[in-house]
Amino acid sequence: MTNERALHERIKARGVILQALYEIDCADHDVEDVLNHTLTALDFSDDNKLFIKTIVRGIRKNIYAIDDEISKYAPAWPIDQIALVDRNILRIAAFEMLYQKDVPSGVIINEAVELAKAFGADNAPRFINGVLSSMNLAVKENEGNKNNG
Repeated sequence: MTNERALHERIKARGVILQALYEIDCADHDVEDVLNHTLTALDFSDDNKLFIKTIVRGIRKNIYAIDDEISKYAPAWPIDQIALVDRNILRIAAFEMLYQKDVPSGVIINEAVELAKAFGADNAPRFINGVLSSMNLAVKENEGNKNNG
């Protein structure tokens, strides 16, 4: 698979993750049921299917810690008052920034903003960019303190 095709598939995979999380939150469907019916309907590589499963399961497993982290950088917006789509875009990016660390944070933020442009309200891209940029600065600062301490 070419790098360009792999990148395009990864972008599409994040959209699928958003849709799965939305269904889980909105309809209270079981995580594994959602993953099973979602992934059987898609033509993705095994790597991207694993990526989707890892992100969705990881977010659901760590949802309280992720939501707490998001709340730190969006203090004017209680997590339950952030639009469902925006909240899940933030969760995807926060999970990748905090737990995955294999994708550069700039790419994660850019992908989140693109998801917000495609699926969110008019002000969503700016809001998501602001929250994630603040979170990224704090994560980088924290990593710097660990390395220097």
